Amino acid sequence: MVRNVHERTLLADARRVGDLLDSLGSPQDRLWPRDRWPVMCFDRPLQVGAIGGHGPIRYIVERYDPGCAVWFRLTEPAGFEGGHGFDLESTASGGTRLRHVLTMDLRGTARMSWPLVFRPLHDALVEDVLDSAAVAVGEPPYKRAWSLWVRVLRATLRRRGRSRRAA
Repeated sequence: MVRNVHERTLLADARRVGDLLDSLGSPQDRLWPRDRWPVMCFDRPLQVGAIGGHGPIRYIVERYDPGCAVWFRLTEPAGFEGGHGFDLESTASGGTRLRHVLTMDLRGTARMSWPLVFRPLHDALVEDVLDSAAVAVGEPPYKRAWSLWVRVLRATLRRRGRSRRAA
């Protein structure tokens, strides 16, 4: 069982952070770092039953509490059985904790692809999401450098994508 959690406490109230969450996958999306990662998109506005994903990751919106939480059930890649999502929690200091949780069981080749390929990319992406959230609520920009392995993976995947499109 994989349980992967990333969170950031933002200096903004829950309503403001909830607005960011509600913009996911829309043309006005201010949470997803679309300048650095494949765009998150859905077949309709964010709601239960919406089908979408980003890059090779596909999912269905299973739960959605506007301004508070969203949960996606994974449908691809094969062998990733579970889901991921975001939720908000107000803090005593008046800020808001934005949390991303991924829970899944791994089957078949996913047992190898998760730790070697998907986890490093996932971790870098989610930290970039949290950085985008911080900037969107007025905190200073902070773009952390990706690890060498993440840079190698992204370069490899970019080359593979170009060669597939050329064929």
